[in-house]
Amino acid sequence: MARIDPRKMERIAREEVPFVGQLGIRFEHIEDGTARAVLPMTAENGLLRPGGTISGPVMMGMADYVMYACVISMVGPALMAVTTNLNANFLRRPRPVDLVAEGRLLKCGKRLAYGEVTLWSAGAPEDPVCHVTLTYALPPADAG
Repeated sequence: MARIDPRKMERIAREEVPFVGQLGIRFEHIEDGTARAVLPMTAENGLLRPGGTISGPVMMGMADYVMYACVISMVGPALMAVTTNLNANFLRRPRPVDLVAEGRLLKCGKRLAYGEVTLWSAGAPEDPVCHVTLTYALPPADAG
């Protein structure tokens, strides 16, 4: 059973990482080592760049937050877990609609966790817009 649920993950974003909380990412599910989230796109939220597309930094930020949920689902609320590597491959131009991200841990050890996140425009899961691999450093058990 996952050690965190979507509601708690969204609270962490609002209270512990306010920048991420401002994005408005909503989790659809969080399970052991997996998570799926949606980032609503509106003209008002300022996430669209000229030309009506979603910027790379927005996609990388969402991928990082989804992987953070995957990590926490396995190790518990390790707020000091940090990204040590993020590699993003932008596959196609995202449409100006909600962005969906699905992540999964491939390996979770004592000190490092490694996984991948695939992002797509809502309604087109067969047509990914970005693929991200991430490594997280996990804090020692006594570090919280």
